[in-house]
Amino acid sequence: MGVTTTPLVRLLVDGGIGTIMVDRPPVNALSVAAQADLRAVATQAAERDDVRAVVVTGGRRIFSAGADIREMAEMSHAEMADHAPRLQAAFDAVARIPKPVVAAVNGYALGGGCELALAADRRICTPQARLGLPEILLGVIPGAGGTQRLTRLVGPAKAKDLLFTGRQLDAVEALEIGLVDEIVDEADLVPAARRWAEQFVSGPAAALRAAKAAVDVGAGLPMAEALDWETSLFSDLFGTEDRLIGMRSFVTDGAGRARFVGR
Repeated sequence: MGVTTTPLVRLLVDGGIGTIMVDRPPVNALSVAAQADLRAVATQAAERDDVRAVVVTGGRRIFSAGADIREMAEMSHAEMADHAPRLQAAFDAVARIPKPVVAAVNGYALGGGCELALAADRRICTPQARLGLPEILLGVIPGAGGTQRLTRLVGPAKAKDLLFTGRQLDAVEALEIGLVDEIVDEADLVPAARRWAEQFVSGPAAALRAAKAAVDVGAGLPMAEALDWETSLFSDLFGTEDRLIGMRSFVTDGAGRARFVGR
């Protein structure tokens, strides 16, 4: 097992799975320093060959209560105008990890905490989870991708309801609207996230990367451009070793028996 430790965020690598853990008790508030650490470990997870999938989690009782409001309250307009791109870049670093990413959400995931969960490809939570974007109650809006990722995930009408009211969702409602994908018991939260991630540890890394890029980039393009993007990604995979392995295995042994090498 490899461990990279930063003051407020940790990256632990075990069995091909990288776990990004926000570790700033008592509520895992995402301060400016925590945002920088998050960006750093997300970049490491993206670049490390021994990381094939990623789990994002927080504390046992609180995933993340969001930004450090005490810190933010002291920032001037000019200071926030300077910092806002770095804030968004920290969360973008998670969203851009070219590998499957799952968020394991327990307790509160509010504001920046919810935005962190939104940056993952899949969200698993416990019955005790509470998710929301309450920034409107502070006189602002989400600034780390929440307005855009939430809208693409649940649609404009539901996103506007949550953004306008700032209300919190319990786990059941979050599942109903598609904000989370699965509810599991608290004791099974991280194991369930790891089980999902483990599917991809021995998978075709380039194809998984391409599938994620096809969806994430293509969603922001007009259909014709998105189809061109898909065609480019598809054809590029014919230059990979895993494509040869997968197709030859299918011909000789049938589907689902290929032993990929990640190249």
